[in-house]
Amino acid sequence: MSTENINNLVDLFFINYIKQKKDNILLTSLKDPNNYFTWEKTFHSIKKLSLEIKKYSNKGDRCLLISENRPEWFISDLSVMLSEAITVPAYTTYAEKDYEYIIDNCNPKLIFVSNQEQFNKVKDIINKKSFIVKIFSFEELDIDKNKYINVNQLFSNLDYKDLNAPDLSIKRNDPACIIYTSGTQGNPKGVILSHGGILNNCNGALDILRPLLTDQTRFLTWLPLSHSYEHTVQFVQISVGAKIFYAESIDKLIKNMNDCKPQLMTAVPRFYQNLFQKINATFSKATGIKKGLIFKMLELGRKKINKQQLSNIEKLLDRVLEKIVRKKIKSQFGGELKTFVSGGGALDKEVGIFLNAIGLPTLQGYGLTETSPVVSCNPIDDIRVETVGPPFKGNEVKIADDGEILVKGENVMLGYWNNEEETKKVLKDGWLHTGDIGIFENGYLKITDRKKDILITPGGDNISPVKIENELSNSKFIDQSIVYGDNKPYLVALLVLSEDNLNITQDQIKKEVDNINKSLSRIENIKKYFIINEKFSIENGMLTPTLKLKRYKIVQKYKNEFEKLY
Repeated sequence: MSTENINNLVDLFFINYIKQKKDNILLTSLKDPNNYFTWEKTFHSIKKLSLEIKKYSNKGDRCLLISENRPEWFISDLSVMLSEAITVPAYTTYAEKDYEYIIDNCNPKLIFVSNQEQFNKVKDIINKKSFIVKIFSFEELDIDKNKYINVNQLFSNLDYKDLNAPDLSIKRNDPACIIYTSGTQGNPKGVILSHGGILNNCNGALDILRPLLTDQTRFLTWLPLSHSYEHTVQFVQISVGAKIFYAESIDKLIKNMNDCKPQLMTAVPRFYQNLFQKINATFSKATGIKKGLIFKMLELGRKKINKQQLSNIEKLLDRVLEKIVRKKIKSQFGGELKTFVSGGGALDKEVGIFLNAIGLPTLQGYGLTETSPVVSCNPIDDIRVETVGPPFKGNEVKIADDGEILVKGENVMLGYWNNEEETKKVLKDGWLHTGDIGIFENGYLKITDRKKDILITPGGDNISPVKIENELSNSKFIDQSIVYGDNKPYLVALLVLSEDNLNITQDQIKKEVDNINKSLSRIENIKKYFIINEKFSIENGMLTPTLKLKRYKIVQKYKNEFEKLY
């Protein structure tokens, strides 16, 4: 269905609810399979919770939502919107100071938490803020029962006789949510996204996904719903009448894929890079005929993705390999996967080619929180791995004189919450200045670098550290890396070894880096490096909640070690 004539995201849900079999399951937690909601129960739960929210909030009031992915997350989000308040999702991985910053910045009237663990993270802050009037929780809390509302107790007493969808005055240009950026460059900024911006994204996504849809397409949701990418994906799921499964954790992702056999799944590049390393490591152990079949599968798969013509014999062999090799690989991921969709950062070209070649179609898209978040995406019938696809309908994309990607359209944010100065820096004459560098190739957008991350040599050459880091991290020996060398005579790197290769010798790692240098230009070569034992993680503050490196923070921490290499 098209979302062009729908006024808001709540209407999107109500319109699709009317079309569904009411006892079809919509939302399921894989952590607790008994925690599921049919379309009917979801519809009535949203209405019931919204009535409760209205007792404590007015139009435009902010509601902070701190929870892991689960059915109640989606229901709370829609209920807040139905009450004409604004959802403010927050990562469960934030430190207390991050929560305090966001709470002070947006002054939420209501706080939603999933359980005691999440409540404990903000308990001390709540006690200090008089503007917070009520707590909603999805589970029992160890506090005075009059101080909070147990959402699931509300759902235990629903009025299934009231079948009317409420009339709404919410317009497409009204705020739907405030999503705080990951904070790779400092304090997070609250991006105000409109109902129309997210609906615009849904329309573009439907164009891409239409050939892949079934009667009730199964989605596995893993990326935090507090991230703009997955937050929007939930409305795409509603648009197609999907069945939505919430994964337990990243550690159990492969198990969960086998539990629910998803047909579609979205994730960030780090997930695909890990997948690439693990599958590659398995392939490297193969011997004899098995090794030959794998080699041939990769060769023919690469040919197809690179649009090279196969001979008749190759076509026949490829069909055989599809049944005896690719089918077996797919079975490890539930067996019914139609495509992965990658967003939230640049997917390395080799990783993209590899996954598509082995029968795991992977569509790379591009966007940022400020664009609701998708700008463009590869279509399934014409994947061009080195690009992020053509722009979605409804948003204009152009390349500025300095190479920066500029975006204009309904999907562009309304602005940064309570931060006019930063808004003016990136929104000029209706054009969002993305900070990314790119070019168009035959109508497909290609990201060549990030403006902020470009390293400039004393000779004036521009170097992409991300490109080199991808090459390093694709090695079976290296798990993570940071390249350093702005205005320096040569480049150096920090390396984190993979867990399976912690005992390799200095000679082995030197040979590996030398080998990687052969695939790079002379000015991109890594001349020196040092190895650290600490892996970058969300917990130690070196990764954002969407697994992006906090480059500035890492460089500051290891500045002395980098400088010693010169």
